[in-house]
Amino acid sequence: MDYLKHIEKAIDYIEENLQHELTLADCAKVIGYSPYHFLRIFRDVVGLTPANYIRKRRITEISKEIIHGNSYISPIAFQYGFNSKENFVRAFKMEHHILPTEYKEAQNSLKLYERFRLETKDFSMLPRILEIQSFSLTVYKCDEEIIPNFWNKYNARGLSKKLSGGREVLDYGVSDFNHEENKLDYYIGIPSEYAAGDTQNTQKLCIPGGLYAIFSTPEATQDTFVSQIHGTWDYIKEWFKDSGYVRKSGYEFECYCEKSRRFSEDIYIPLEKK
Repeated sequence: MDYLKHIEKAIDYIEENLQHELTLADCAKVIGYSPYHFLRIFRDVVGLTPANYIRKRRITEISKEIIHGNSYISPIAFQYGFNSKENFVRAFKMEHHILPTEYKEAQNSLKLYERFRLETKDFSMLPRILEIQSFSLTVYKCDEEIIPNFWNKYNARGLSKKLSGGREVLDYGVSDFNHEENKLDYYIGIPSEYAAGDTQNTQKLCIPGGLYAIFSTPEATQDTFVSQIHGTWDYIKEWFKDSGYVRKSGYEFECYCEKSRRFSEDIYIPLEKK
């Protein structure tokens, strides 16, 4: 398994040089690989080509600077190797489906790509098992292939307050497997009782009452929130193996308030006993 140590060394080199020119040949040379061999092994281990990894990492670090720093976007982009503001804006929009200026204004959570690490941390939590009452949501249907990009548009463009007429309320993301089309449908919106604003292009979902497991995502920051959500969903799959419950068909949903800056959400999974 020496190749894992070699790839980790190459990642160390990449991380140390994100603000400098990085070529495939230079990265391969650090660990004594040919460019072709390095490309193949890196992609197998990391799941991305070196070029895609470098691009995602640079966009992530610039995203942090946009929110946490006081610099203008252009100098930060130049610092990380983008030769023009236009090139960076194009890359950012391709990654997150919103503009950097929209992100800076809304300061919403993004799915950032942190440094790849071979080791994984233990992830464990005990859900609450509760009976809930049925309720109705007024929602937009997802028009993005990647769900976090739909959340980006929803948050950056203030769609929650447009639905609520300006009130700050909980936002819900709802998953529903579409058996006819063999795909997952996803929706974002607010409780219908608060939908007093512009509801054009929305629809209503009735969430049935019943027994649910409620998982609260671990404490996070703005930068780590989305990755903690994904980690919680991965953990949920493992939790069911020894839980004594099975997932009941129907809506699974998550809820939180972006403007609260609390960076935690509750995930509801319908249950039935084995």
